[in-house]
Parts: sequence; C-alpha cells; structure tokens
Amino acid sequence: MIVTSRLRLDALRDDDAPALFMYRSHPDVARYQGWQPTQLDEARRWIAGQNPTDTPAPGQWFQRAIRRLESGALIGDLGACMPAEPGMWVDIGITLAPSAQGRGFASEALAGFLAWLFAGQLVRRVTASVDPRNQACMRLMGRLGFRQEAHFVQSIPWQGGWADDVVWAMLAHEWAALRGDTVEDRGGTTR
Repeated sequence: MIVTSRLRLDALRDDDAPALFMYRSHPDVARYQGWQPTQLDEARRWIAGQNPTDTPAPGQWFQRAIRRLESGALIGDLGACMPAEPGMWVDIGITLAPSAQGRGFASEALAGFLAWLFAGQLVRRVTASVDPRNQACMRLMGRLGFRQEAHFVQSIPWQGGWADDVVWAMLAHEWAALRGDTVEDRGGTTR
C-alpha cells in the first residue's frame, strides 16, 4: 500500500466494480483508454484478474486503486506494466473519475507511485504513452518532470481511426534530482 497526504493506493476489490465501471465507461474517460468495460460483470472480471498483493509480478500489469484517504472511496486507478527482469523499465497509465479530475489527485497519485517504483529500485526508467488530445495528461507529465521523447503521428489504430502517440519518459536519477536525492544505478554508479 502507498499512502500520500490525501490518497491511498492499494489493490482493487470486487466491491470497487460499480465505481470502476462508472468512471471507466464514462465517454470523457473512455475516449483515451485502451480498455473500457461495457458491462458491470466485465469490470468485476477485470478486477478479479488483477494482482491483489503489494508485490508486482514480473511481465504483468500491476494495477492499483486510487482511494481518498479519509473515506476510502475509489476515485481512479493506475498501473505499470512491470518488466520481465527487475530493474528495467515500466510503462505507466492512470485513470481518474471525472468528479476527481482537476484537483491534483493525478499528480499526487503518480508522484507517490513513482517514488515507490524508484525508491524500491524496481525500475530505472518509466515511460507513459499519451494521446496528445488529452491535454490534461500532457500537462501532468510535464508537471511531474517527465521529458517528451517522441511524437508519433497517426501511429495507433484507435476507435475506428488513427491517433497520435506522445511518449514521455523519466529515469531514476532524474526523479532523484527533482527531489534533491541521489540514486545508485544497477552498475553501482551514484548519480
């Protein structure tokens, strides 16, 4: 479990299915998602297939619930596709309910998740693939200190058409520098 000042990131539970279904199938959210449940049972099955422990499994997505700390209410989820070998890189994604957007929750949740990934030396590099039409997410990546590495034009088949893909990235030593820390890489070099 990861705890921030206003949030708790932990395993998704079966009783999260109605809330997850509501925000993941909302048109304003679904247009940027690779997966949207079309029925409540589909959300339940997806949750049942997630890793319920605090230990990521190599080569699999590690999905966490984003909950309000004081109430435990589910307001979103985030995840990382974990590397097959420890210490490599992950691709992350985040989804927030429309009612939770614009209040700093995405920044807070991702900052907590990044700190956990980098502090535990689970990875040395984090990437995020963002649809550039999702301007809020583009701003979020910049705010967190990610660097834009690529903009692929009409590269992703998307909902009957084509979408651009903007790739953002951050290395462990860049995260540490943003926080005034040092980090030792896998080769033993301190940065």
